[in-house]
Amino acid sequence: MKVLVLSFYYEPDLSAGSFRTTTLVHALESRIPSGSHINVVTTLPNRYSTFSADAPQTESRHGVMIHRIALPPHQSGMVDQSRAFFAFARAVVRLVESSDFDLVFATSSRLMTAVLGAWIARKKKAILYLDIRDIFVDTIKDVLPRHLTLVAKPLLTLLERWAVNRADKVNLVSEGFAGYFTIRYPHLCFSYFTNGIDEEFIAASLTANIKRPNADGLVNVIYAGNLGEGQGLHSIVPELAKRMRGVAHFKIIGDGGRKEVLRAALTEAGVDNVELLPPVNRDHLIKAYQEADVLFIHLNDYDAFKKVLPSKLFEYGAMGKPIWAGVSGYAAEFIKSEIANTAVFNPCDIDGAVSAFEELTLQDAPRTTFIAKYARANISNKMAEDILAVASGEA
Repeated sequence: MKVLVLSFYYEPDLSAGSFRTTTLVHALESRIPSGSHINVVTTLPNRYSTFSADAPQTESRHGVMIHRIALPPHQSGMVDQSRAFFAFARAVVRLVESSDFDLVFATSSRLMTAVLGAWIARKKKAILYLDIRDIFVDTIKDVLPRHLTLVAKPLLTLLERWAVNRADKVNLVSEGFAGYFTIRYPHLCFSYFTNGIDEEFIAASLTANIKRPNADGLVNVIYAGNLGEGQGLHSIVPELAKRMRGVAHFKIIGDGGRKEVLRAALTEAGVDNVELLPPVNRDHLIKAYQEADVLFIHLNDYDAFKKVLPSKLFEYGAMGKPIWAGVSGYAAEFIKSEIANTAVFNPCDIDGAVSAFEELTLQDAPRTTFIAKYARANISNKMAEDILAVASGEA
């Protein structure tokens, strides 16, 4: 069996897509029939312009060939990201032109990797398995200016319909996506393999925390992740930090398209209890989590985000720390039902955030049931079995 795996991100890049696809490839590698070959086509690390990690452009091991494509320099803007994707797509097409595949697996957050996978599967007469990590058509109306949405949404809707209808199986990373997809594609079979907890975080959850008491007695609040429009930190952190002055100190670790907007808003608000820090590797990230009193997460107040399940929740949940979450919809339901010692408030609601904070118990406690249920290795193993069942016609 010849398998093509398409993922815009892969190890050692820092992103949910990278961690998800890397673990899945390992699971496929251990289950694929003898004599099979997996060809992974991805990019050189590019998730954040302020973080770089060395990786070979070509890597081969145990029947797995990894091709990492170099992209032109880009930032988080839509134009830059579009230019980077089309450079990726052109390189992918050239790279696979002379190869045949039995199965194409494409994991996609912003639709176009799914479209690329569908096009290649059609050309190669291969089975197509799509892993959908975001509803891009649903999201753009909230993050793009109205005049651009009016132009882009009809075209993107057509592309989504073409790609999804081409698939033999579609996995949705959030059960919150079910309503959108089952109504539009009632003939398709969907699975729901979520993101999960990586081994590094499971191991860290078993070790003693190294939390250091703040000399000033403030609660150490950590946010780590993307700083984009979707997270909306610029819409809440400056005023929230102002309200929490003398109570909490915020460390914001990451990068993204709204980082400078956030920085300017912090300056305008005159807060002195927020630190903006660059992205870090996982070892340093785990250490930051261990030193935290509270882990903070927030999504912007957009309808599309009521369907998502942030991957960050899984690593946060594993750490046993209190979680302070500004989310709504499916993510709020998931937190309340699955993760103990959490406080949920509506996105961008500063009064609600302050009230929710007071509900937290400021102590660490293991979440062994949550970890057992959502270990990424277990989820990836089940997903790999599902992919191979589809490839063999058993599903």
